[in-house]
Amino acid sequence: MKRILLKISGEALAYGDSKGIDHEKVKNIAQEIKNLYDQGNLELGIVVGAGNIWRGRDAQLSGMERSSADYMGMIATILNALALQNALEALGLETRAMTSLAIPSVAEPYIRRKALSHLEKGRIVIFGGGNGIPFFSTDTTAALRSAELGIKLILMAKNGVDGVYSDDPRKNNGAHRFNKLTHQEVFDKHLNVMDMTASTLCMENNIDILVFDMNVKGNIKKAANDYSIGTLISNRKE
Repeated sequence: MKRILLKISGEALAYGDSKGIDHEKVKNIAQEIKNLYDQGNLELGIVVGAGNIWRGRDAQLSGMERSSADYMGMIATILNALALQNALEALGLETRAMTSLAIPSVAEPYIRRKALSHLEKGRIVIFGGGNGIPFFSTDTTAALRSAELGIKLILMAKNGVDGVYSDDPRKNNGAHRFNKLTHQEVFDKHLNVMDMTASTLCMENNIDILVFDMNVKGNIKKAANDYSIGTLISNRKE
């Protein structure tokens, strides 16, 4: 049984102005996730960001204290997790939302052994609330949950970006896309795939990352097996 984690940005759930929760987009993403899950022989966890609702960095620029801004972002990820959970369940999939912040009225608290049990029973587990502490990103949540749960592949679904480039392809037409990178090369080339903490966790725990464009129909389904659709980051050089 292959156990993977899908990382989705909050902006992927948003309206055209990158704000709010567009329920049509959520429904479409849920269908794509169902197509992935229906391939079988798969245990699936999901981490979703909160950029469509709250950006702690922007709040800091206006003078908000970092910890408060980060906690607000964690709460926003729970809103997105619940929206995605309901869309998946409307398609007949069994899910569990688990949060690092205790909100027992709406979601289970994250407990590692309980999460493993859900995965082994074929339930899709959606992790909300980040790591439950400030100063960490949802990329770090994806890396940490993967390390804890024995997940060896993170599908990093990007909103309109089809891999890792040598430079920003929207600003530099000469930028080239990498098909394969090692974690060490990501550090050496200063490529902003994940934050440093998340990248280090993946490198030290031999977790592969596939960066791909989730806006291409069918890519979420392909991502579990066809790494040519994006950039694969691994400790292996071959």
